[in-house]
This record gives sequence, structure tokens and C-alpha cells, in this order.
Amino acid sequence: MQDYQSFIGEVLIEEDELKTRIRELGEEISRDYAGKEILAICILRGGVMFLTDLIRHIKPLVAIDFMSVSSYGVGSRTSDGHVRITLDLTTSIGDKHVLIVEDIIDSGNTLASVIELLQTRHPASLEVCTLLNKVSRREVDIPIKYCGFEIPDKFVFGYGLDMDEYYRNLPFIGVVDLDKYDPDL
Repeated sequence: MQDYQSFIGEVLIEEDELKTRIRELGEEISRDYAGKEILAICILRGGVMFLTDLIRHIKPLVAIDFMSVSSYGVGSRTSDGHVRITLDLTTSIGDKHVLIVEDIIDSGNTLASVIELLQTRHPASLEVCTLLNKVSRREVDIPIKYCGFEIPDKFVFGYGLDMDEYYRNLPFIGVVDLDKYDPDL
């Protein structure tokens, strides 16, 4: 596998910036949900690192559950437009305060489908928290209550976001220089 240093174009968000902003988001969520219990739903796989760091900074009680949703074909870097739920929740969300935790929102199509599905399950409230918001790519309006960073239209990886399923463990958000990336190395 290719060393990320050979294809990184730039570090978009440093580790310290991530830590600071995630702590701030946790504090904001804590204020907004004071006296309530939260069910945080992590959209797998990219959101796992963000979720685990975020909930460490949330004071109200937090339960977690997971969904795996895909709109990308195998090996593809663009959505095919067909949303598939590959892992559904194990928890009933009826009358619960649900917080969807997402790593990145791009076109918004996948998340719009998830929100529509979850609304049919009658949560007490349903809000979205995303680490990264790529507004320039948005095709569907998504009501984002908590946003870590708005980013430009660049292919990013690290801190939960993958490049061909690898590099999620990096402590920063980097930009891929696609001219230097070779998936066969």
C-alpha cells in the first residue's frame, strides 16, 4: 500500500484543530440537550472516530447505535445515486432525541434518504452533526444543526475518512493529490 506522504496534497485540518472544534461541538450539544438523553446514530464507517471523540465531550446521557449506508459502487469515488442500508439500527428511536453523527456531507442525497427513513420511526427530535460539510457539492438541502468545518470541494482522507478503505487512522484531515495516488501500489 502506498505511503500517504507520497500522495498528500496538503493537510487541510490539523489534529489540534480537530480536537478543539470537536470539544466545542460537544459543549454546544451538551447545552442544547441539557436534561435530555441522546441517541447518537453513527453513520459507518467514516463517522466512528468522530463519534467516539465527540461523545467524550457530551455531558447528558448518550446511547449509541450504528447504521451503514452506501450510495457508492465498489471501488467508486462517486455516488451511483442508489442508497442502500447495509446495516440498520438495533435500537428503537421512537420518542428519542436522535443525533445523526456523520463524517462528511457532500451532495446530501444519502443523508436525505437516511433522515427521511428515520423520521418515519417517530423520534422526539432528529438533528444532524457533521464533522465536514462540503457545501459546494450540495444537491439536496440538509438541516445541519452542528457542523465542525465547511471545506472546499477537495477529495479528503484521514480521521475516519478513507482512501480505498485505508488511512482512516490518521489524526488529521488531508487532501489527496489524485495525480500522485496509485491504488495499485
